[in-house]
Amino acid sequence: MKIILVGASGTIGKQIHEALSPRHEIITASLNKGQVKVDITKPQSIQAMFTTVGSFDALISATGSGPFGAISALTDEDFNDGIRSKLMGQINLVLTGQKYIRDGGSFTLTSGILSEEPIAGGTVLSVVNGGLNSFAMAASAELQRGLRLNVVSPGIVEDSADAIGQYFPGHNPVSMQRVVNAYIKSLEGIENGRVIQVY
Repeated sequence: MKIILVGASGTIGKQIHEALSPRHEIITASLNKGQVKVDITKPQSIQAMFTTVGSFDALISATGSGPFGAISALTDEDFNDGIRSKLMGQINLVLTGQKYIRDGGSFTLTSGILSEEPIAGGTVLSVVNGGLNSFAMAASAELQRGLRLNVVSPGIVEDSADAIGQYFPGHNPVSMQRVVNAYIKSLEGIENGRVIQVY
């Protein structure tokens, strides 16, 4: 399959690339690295990526961000930052990508555990992750031509535990292999409209 991997230079993206590249054609895309440059906060950049790549079989997005902050200090712009990046950025990959993807293709987006298990300072990402999960469940039922859409929702991965584990008290880090396997399940399996939880 010809797969567009958005966020290929990130912690999870690199491992997805390593797992899939032996048996698939991977087009790497990210803001500053990769075969194709894309800024998912800008719909015109997403359009340019698809115009450059042309038809493809699947898209995996392992990208998107949102700010942390106490609810007493969060602003409208903080929420808009998360919505523009992780929420609408990934939604726009599907909205635009459906015009270029081949029949029977699949989209896999990334949300996260904060949609189900919030932490202090994580309200923006809880909102965004929940929105992505709802989008996948609803939009997957309307996609045409046999297209599939799933979301992988990982917990904190072992590879990041040393750096950010203190923000996730009591959480059990999950292995990177389990996280990568969730993307493989979405890509090569038959799931549709699922939130594939890895925690």
